[in-house]
Amino acid sequence: MKMYHISELEQLSGIKAPTIRVWERRYNLIQPGRTDTNIRLYDDQQVRKLLNVATLLDNGYKISKIAALEEEDLHAMVLGLQGPTAEGEAAATTFIHELVIAMLSYDEAGFERTYAAAVKRYGVFEAMLQVMYPLLEKIGIMWSTADAMPVQEHFAAAVVRRKLITATDALTIKKKRRKKFLLMLPPGEWHEIGLLLANYLIRSKDIETIYLGQNVPYEQVSAVVAKAGVTHLLLFYITRPVQDDLRQIRQQMALPRELPLLIAGSEYATGGLRSAPATFLLQSPQELFKYL
Repeated sequence: MKMYHISELEQLSGIKAPTIRVWERRYNLIQPGRTDTNIRLYDDQQVRKLLNVATLLDNGYKISKIAALEEEDLHAMVLGLQGPTAEGEAAATTFIHELVIAMLSYDEAGFERTYAAAVKRYGVFEAMLQVMYPLLEKIGIMWSTADAMPVQEHFAAAVVRRKLITATDALTIKKKRRKKFLLMLPPGEWHEIGLLLANYLIRSKDIETIYLGQNVPYEQVSAVVAKAGVTHLLLFYITRPVQDDLRQIRQQMALPRELPLLIAGSEYATGGLRSAPATFLLQSPQELFKYL
């Protein structure tokens, strides 16, 4: 069983570590284990409980009332917040927390139910933006910098990957457009969830894409650009590239000087990249829309 440090609990729940410690003392809300050096450790059940607490807080409940609830009643109240009367951002947070809880317990049926409820409320496109993208950020799939992800993240990634591919396959390009995007992961990159999300978002705007996928050698790009009439190139960096000068990377791909190169990925991977003409760093899906 994975154990979580309080910093990870803070990241997953959005509740600050000092607040978690206060609630432990005042309300006996959750009781962590301790290492020999007195560092707090939390198990999956405690993470799930705090996520439920965070959901109710976002929906206007007071911590004093929440702390008095039994865990079954706590979760039942959270499930009741998924209906159409829940307010915008709080509703999205509810879905995200429920998906994380399903991930922690390998509950594929629960994951599917929550995803279906989010799609019913928002539609597929907005569900991807309002729920799935924040989920990927929260659990560290999209911007993972580790060579190996925790197995629970692998589970979630596999489910999300299927959803993205299914949603993309359901789209049709209604007419030819002047824009055509080439999407790829650079050499040594294998985590494609972010790229799949970008592919769905671009195609949902009725723009053609060429999806090359993982670990594409730079030297093979120019032939595709020339033959397919590519107008934009999108790269995802999850791990830090060996070459941090984007001018050099453009040269390796032999890109035309005016071809827009869009760069997305983790802050760790893209933060130190040196800029180049016609090259743009994307910080969110919304920034991608400017080029569509």
